[in-house]
Amino acid sequence: MSPGDDGAGNGTPPPREPDRPPRIPLPRASVEDGGLPLPPAEPPGPEPLRLEHPVLKALLGAWALAACSAEETAAVEEHLGDCGACADEARRLREAVGLLQRPESLDLDPGLRTRVLDGCLDRRPPRIPVPVWAASYDAETARLDALLQDFGDAEWHAPVRLRWFRGEGATSRRTTVAGVIAHLLAVDGLVAVALGLDDPLTAGDRPGKPDEIDAADGPYGSGRPAGAGGPAGAAGPVDTPARRTEAFWAGSHFPPTRSVRGPWREQTHSLVRTVSFTGGGTSRAGEAERGGGPGTMPVSYGGFELPLRDAMLDRAFECWVHAEDIAEAVDYPYAPPAPRHLHGMIDLAARMLPETLAARRRSGLASPSLTRHLVTAGRPGRSLRLEIEGSGGGQWLIPLDSPGAVGSADHEVAHVALDDVEFCRLAAGHVSPEEAAAGQLGDREAIRDVLFAAAALSRM
Repeated sequence: MSPGDDGAGNGTPPPREPDRPPRIPLPRASVEDGGLPLPPAEPPGPEPLRLEHPVLKALLGAWALAACSAEETAAVEEHLGDCGACADEARRLREAVGLLQRPESLDLDPGLRTRVLDGCLDRRPPRIPVPVWAASYDAETARLDALLQDFGDAEWHAPVRLRWFRGEGATSRRTTVAGVIAHLLAVDGLVAVALGLDDPLTAGDRPGKPDEIDAADGPYGSGRPAGAGGPAGAAGPVDTPARRTEAFWAGSHFPPTRSVRGPWREQTHSLVRTVSFTGGGTSRAGEAERGGGPGTMPVSYGGFELPLRDAMLDRAFECWVHAEDIAEAVDYPYAPPAPRHLHGMIDLAARMLPETLAARRRSGLASPSLTRHLVTAGRPGRSLRLEIEGSGGGQWLIPLDSPGAVGSADHEVAHVALDDVEFCRLAAGHVSPEEAAAGQLGDREAIRDVLFAAAALSRM
């Protein structure tokens, strides 16, 4: 049967049903037939920028700083694939740009808390504000607590060496991060006892080892041997910062751990809260306030006393110093205090220098010139101008011949200039008097005596 045969032999195709589509569809209209519109032609791209080699080489600096236009960047990068000399130069420029850009820390700005609180307090003053002289302690304990917040066991047991200056040389004591917080807890207890709060340790329950500790602990007795006369020389009371610390450590069944953070932070809150209420007259502190004004209640350090306002500055200073010790132990950056707080700490150290000079003179540690010139209290005498540079600095006239003498510019015999943080580290015993970067002018013996007296302010 042929392909067109319908089976009847006539060779004609069968008729197509009306609604049935053809087996072979009809051809579609083509573009050439004019049946469909042509698609819009794409506009030709911009011609690549063609620059001479000297121009491209001159653009390398701008390219490294990402300051070129898109066309210039494409031209430079195409050129770098063909020119080895320019490629080497571009790599060096990119590395230099990386060194110029300071790495951005992921940590919050340390001043953010202060700015937020200041903004809140400006809008709504606190009903019972923290005294100005306690603000630095409040700030420094908060900063240290923020540093401790995310510490793991490894950080809490990281070794720390407490350093201070005694007599004519440096000394140190090895402990851990937790041991440092225990030290702060024990010494802050001196202020707590003065305010009528609970003492974190009791001499009878936690016996210390006073025969192993410098009895003349503190800025007014540095350099005197253990067992010397006076209240601090007695073997019994646990009344000095070093004795209290050793007693706290010795009375613990195990070395201090992260558990010490809670009691320390609670005590700092109690101190700030209590000094804010000292005007109410409901405690020993309140009675002292009515008698002598804010912050005049004495706080005993064993061998000497400080008014409450100065004791709070002293505790803020030590909190910052030991926070730096802790930060160094865990390899973490730590900024100095706010300028106004730093200035208060420096002012306290400058005011304590005359008494410390007198103590060194009594101990035979002062230079001969310091013992030859003595004046009565209240009279002007030889003076040293202490100039502290930086945002927390200022100038102080330090009387050399008597703790009760008056500093006088007319009797100035020497001038010393130090950076504010450098001076604080000298007063903390972290920098020796010989290594302190000080600008000096005038009587060399007087300068040496004052630098050594500043280092003698340090203690454990």
